[in-house]
Amino acid sequence: MKKTITFFLVILFYFESKAQDPWKIKPDNIDANNYYGVTVGNGIIGVVSSAEPFKVKDVVLAGAYDTYGRGRVSNFLKGFNLLNMFIEIDGKRLDAKNIQNMRQELDMQHASFTTTLDFGSKATIKYTYYALQQLPYSVLMDVTITAKQDLNLTAASVMETPDALRDVQNYYNEIDRPHVTLSLLTSTAKSPTGKLQLCASNSFLFSEEHGHEPKIIHEMWDNSMHLMKFSKPLKSGSSYTYAVVGSTITSAQHADPLNEAERLTIFAKLEGRDRLIKFHNQAWDKLWESDIKIEGDPQAQQDVHSMLYHLTSFSRAGTSNSLSPMGLSGLGYNGHVFWDTDIWMFPALLVLHPDIAKSLIEYRFERLEAAKRNAFSHGYKGAMYPWESADTGVEETPVWALSGPFEHHISACVALAAYNYFRVTQDTVWLKEKGWPILSATADFWASRVERNGAGKFDIKNVVAADEWAENVDNDAFTNAAAKANLFNATAVAKILGMEANPDWNYVAQNIPILTLENGVTKEHETYKGEGIKQGDVNLLAYPLKEITDKKQIEKDLAYYETRVPNEGTPAMTHAIFSLLYSRLGNGKKAYHFFKDAYEPNLNPPFRVIAETKGGTNPYFATGAGGVLQSVLMGFGGLEITPSGITQIKTQLPPNWKSLKITGVGKDKKTYTNSQ
Repeated sequence: MKKTITFFLVILFYFESKAQDPWKIKPDNIDANNYYGVTVGNGIIGVVSSAEPFKVKDVVLAGAYDTYGRGRVSNFLKGFNLLNMFIEIDGKRLDAKNIQNMRQELDMQHASFTTTLDFGSKATIKYTYYALQQLPYSVLMDVTITAKQDLNLTAASVMETPDALRDVQNYYNEIDRPHVTLSLLTSTAKSPTGKLQLCASNSFLFSEEHGHEPKIIHEMWDNSMHLMKFSKPLKSGSSYTYAVVGSTITSAQHADPLNEAERLTIFAKLEGRDRLIKFHNQAWDKLWESDIKIEGDPQAQQDVHSMLYHLTSFSRAGTSNSLSPMGLSGLGYNGHVFWDTDIWMFPALLVLHPDIAKSLIEYRFERLEAAKRNAFSHGYKGAMYPWESADTGVEETPVWALSGPFEHHISACVALAAYNYFRVTQDTVWLKEKGWPILSATADFWASRVERNGAGKFDIKNVVAADEWAENVDNDAFTNAAAKANLFNATAVAKILGMEANPDWNYVAQNIPILTLENGVTKEHETYKGEGIKQGDVNLLAYPLKEITDKKQIEKDLAYYETRVPNEGTPAMTHAIFSLLYSRLGNGKKAYHFFKDAYEPNLNPPFRVIAETKGGTNPYFATGAGGVLQSVLMGFGGLEITPSGITQIKTQLPPNWKSLKITGVGKDKKTYTNSQ
């Protein structure tokens, strides 16, 4: 009996030791031929990893757009690659062919990315980079070389200019001070049309414990690349640590980006490595006070942390930046802002980080006048937000996509986000100054958008549905219900503020139809005949719109439309809504099925990054992450946004989850739990 118990404990220990780390993603192997990078970000800078040693794939900057490439519309720009480097040992440059035991690790708790590798019997190298959370325009690369034999080290920091930029100018400056020499490797360039100036600067950081700083040598290779390097002899058994600190900024953020990039680099350099890492870690510790803790499912815990990490690292409080479907992970969807932000990503940030959510709404408020001009040009009143938005707030959808002129539900999505921001924060000053202008102008849009076709029937015709396979249809369920919510919510806000609402808003809302099929299922649009759907439409009427509240109707609509979504080619969010609704209906088993199906088939190696579709190769799909997080927060967690703030309703956990704990919720940072 004793041997049996001992054997059981050994087996239990083995499986627990193999359980996924809740904070660190550590792939077993790195395959350069099947590698999808993961992003380290701080809401302004996104640094995307590479399978190639000493390289990063991309540096993406929030708010940096210019017109180039496809579609004659604004596109995201890659920033200067200011963290690439090379290392030579005894004159031999290290690369993928001559290094061994390469391992990479993403630390989500402190937003750092570490690579370790060996160079034969001579040395072990470890390097970690950060997009510094406390310094929005600055990054840090921390490098340690451990010598196994006596060797000569040469280490370089390489500044590379992306191909799309032009009029490149490269500089190297040394600023002497009594106790330090500030070596600055700097580049500046224009965006493709000359609209923006992009600048970057970096500098070496040496530790005082290593004695005198080595001599820095500058080399100009070509117009798109230059570097600075140093050499150092190392004794067997010794370790040598240095860092590269850099800053990158554009004229979209600062009137004098070239000088500012150098100033910010000098500031970070004189903070010193230890303080930079300390304050970065403290900032992330503060962010993670708002967390999701799952007991009983280690892989789900790690995956949920990854989703929350990505949304948080792609956005930032105190800005007017918004989120594109791919965040700061690359140039997907040109970096444009869609309903993906307002309906899919915003709610998770709103309940856990209202200050970050405020930035996303600030983005919409600052572009309200552009939305009013858009409505005017289409013959409507009020504000008509563009389907795809970039820096200016004008319509940025390529002309071949009909969603630009016709996917009008976006205006109601923006209004819903604004209304929910107020409901969570109860900030009536913000509501009057910024929420009301958005809600009233979008309500005016819908009052002018409906076609008044007799008593009791105000149609919304000729739209691209939320299910985008349904183009130029009439009375789309989601569009109509979202418009109704917009009109009702604007009326409610007027009452809160003691203002007079337009009586036509309420009248119009009461006369917008929601259609049904003969079997009683809510009909997606007027000519819908049961065909497959690209993504959620009708089921969104139960959540987040609350248009449909009857449990039997919600079940009927779920049973019908869950069979209408193909296995491939559709985005991740729909299954997350199925999961959320089934949890609220008390079916934890089915909710868990759709929770897993919403993202697991979309994962790409080696860091389990989410693609838009099953088998897709365009990560990171932050929209999908936002949907899945809602299935956890508002589904399994039961969080409910109400007129008086956040409350909790009864929902059902997956059978294998012991408990769910959500910390740091809302403006009062409350804790909510759910258990079996």
